[in-house]
Amino acid sequence: MIERGLTSGSATAEGASAFLLRFDLDGQAYGLPLAMVERAVRAVAVTPLPGAPGLVRGVINLQGQVVPVMDVRRRFGLDSRPLSLSDHMIVARGLRRTVVLLVDSVVGTVAGAPVDWVSAQGVVPGADDAIVGVVRLSDGLLLIHDLDRFLSAAEEEQLDRALAVKGGSEGGGG
Repeated sequence: MIERGLTSGSATAEGASAFLLRFDLDGQAYGLPLAMVERAVRAVAVTPLPGAPGLVRGVINLQGQVVPVMDVRRRFGLDSRPLSLSDHMIVARGLRRTVVLLVDSVVGTVAGAPVDWVSAQGVVPGADDAIVGVVRLSDGLLLIHDLDRFLSAAEEEQLDRALAVKGGSEGGGG
């Protein structure tokens, strides 16, 4: 299990190293600030969520809380594929909600020195707001993912409506 880190991407601007959780999709390395990561686990069955944005694969029950599962492959323009037992899920907390990211594999943690960080603009053609930077690694580039920019404002609203119909994300009551 991966535990929550101590620094975030903002630490990079202050001159400190930033710790990232590295995950892979189709052989490309991506990173998420470790401070946002609660844990990484093997994939489990996902329940479809009618009315959710296309980037949402469905929901899972995580300790009594209904949590949306994001299909990261779709966000980055990769072909979606059926869930596999070898896939991983990253439970992460953004500013607005806890989400689960469906990824091919979780590789481990990476410490990115500030001099290794570059802006995604100009390096990654067509990069949207979800990719905020790039870290140079010995084996290639690691694209830094911003969880809070994963969904657009309209997609956030659509997800909120779908979760409300499902029964709310704060666990039902009784």
